[in-house]
Amino acid sequence: MTREAWALFAGMSVIWGMPYLFIKIAVAELDPAAVAGSRTLLAALVLLPLAARSGALRPASRLWPWVVAFALLEMAGPWLMLGHAETRVTSGFAGLMIAAVPMVGVLIARVRGDPNAFAPKRLAGLGIGFAGVGFLVGLDSLSGHVDALSVLELLAVAVGYAVAPVIANTRLAGVPAIGVIALSVALVAGLFLPWTVAAYTPALPSTQVLAAVLVLGLVCTALAFVWFFRLIALAGPVRATVITFINPAVAIGLGLVVLAEPLTRGMALGFPMVLAGAWLATRPTSATG
Repeated sequence: MTREAWALFAGMSVIWGMPYLFIKIAVAELDPAAVAGSRTLLAALVLLPLAARSGALRPASRLWPWVVAFALLEMAGPWLMLGHAETRVTSGFAGLMIAAVPMVGVLIARVRGDPNAFAPKRLAGLGIGFAGVGFLVGLDSLSGHVDALSVLELLAVAVGYAVAPVIANTRLAGVPAIGVIALSVALVAGLFLPWTVAAYTPALPSTQVLAAVLVLGLVCTALAFVWFFRLIALAGPVRATVITFINPAVAIGLGLVVLAEPLTRGMALGFPMVLAGAWLATRPTSATG
């Protein structure tokens, strides 16, 4: 990757490791739909004027069905399910489950006809990674830290996060990123607007929750997506999702330090396996492995 791609990779690895903490804080007082609506509304207020000024809205609007698909798979569905799951699981567990995204990306690449997707090293990575997910879920389920619904929601989030970059890199290639992002966040903000309005009337949530929502909207959404689209353009959709190698470490660390969340046996065993599996599954390879 280029120097710019590595810089974006480093920044995104940290920025998208942060939302799990702030979502956990926000859903303590707000409905998950209101959290998703709030962060996208803030991002829309920032990004729509910038996109309009640059003339990027019209090219994106011409491909509105794919913009809608991207918005639903990358934002609306995942953020609603992630918020709902985090009412019952720790932020660190959620962050680690989302580390399965690169492995799901490899499976999608195989469905799309990539002949190297199932090369030996990648198959080994898939086996190790999904075994790590199994240990994580199994051990933490036995200890009462997770339930089946939260696991299914987080796996669905991982699928959405893996499919959306493919849409961005294929169907929306060549469209100004700022236009796609601005329209996407506006669509999701409109979808969740009733829940957003209800969350702030008649009284505002606590200062801590308001601060969490501001960070989610301005940093983890507006800034992050501009960087993420640039990273997809430079490194491709599969490599771009490899930021999830670092995301869970940031999520677990913040959960431990800020929220005093426990480091469970499932997380301790599953964490290195999931990351090792994701790394192997996304390594460059030849047809022979």
